[in-house]
Amino acid sequence: MPIRLEVWGENALFSRSEFKTERVTYDVMTPSAARGVLEAIFWHPGMHWRIDKIHVLNPIRFNNIRRNEVDSVINVSKIRTMAEGRGDGGAIYTAESIQQRSSTILRDVRYVIDAHFELNRSRMASTDSAEKFQSMFIRRASKGQCFHHPYFGTREFPAEFQLWEGDGDPVGFEQGHRDLGYMFYDFDYRNPAHPIPQFFRAELNDGVLDVESVEVKS
Repeated sequence: MPIRLEVWGENALFSRSEFKTERVTYDVMTPSAARGVLEAIFWHPGMHWRIDKIHVLNPIRFNNIRRNEVDSVINVSKIRTMAEGRGDGGAIYTAESIQQRSSTILRDVRYVIDAHFELNRSRMASTDSAEKFQSMFIRRASKGQCFHHPYFGTREFPAEFQLWEGDGDPVGFEQGHRDLGYMFYDFDYRNPAHPIPQFFRAELNDGVLDVESVEVKS
């Protein structure tokens, strides 16, 4: 069942995996990020969101910022040791570990997400149905309700949302073709212990990223 949702925000960061230290965004929202927005509004184990198209309504604009980050992470084994009353848990002292890193982000973004969901009947109750899931999503989206506030790539950049209220198809910010190169699609979770990243060749045609039938590579 098709869903059309409009999302927008001041900033976005859809990080490219090939940049390890300095974060650099993709030109447009990734399918994985779009799925994350939908799941923030409504998720159920008996369904899985599939992204069909992402309409890019605003021009693609970048901004460079610098952010304070720490250069290490807390060790899980040390946390367990602290929970057992031994040690300090390997606390990170930001005054000693802080680093300033650059990020290339998007600014003033607005998209329309076309999506549908597929059912996993083995995880559905007898009272569940596609119609029920559809109506629950529409009700929550129309009221601005969500399980957690959706965001554009990082929680620092919240995403606002509403059901698409325009007449006909959304109009992209530009006409013509733009090759965006390889883009992260999503993770393959068939082996939950070892999810595999997937990529596809992204092309923007008349402001629309069509991912419904793209070839996905691991």
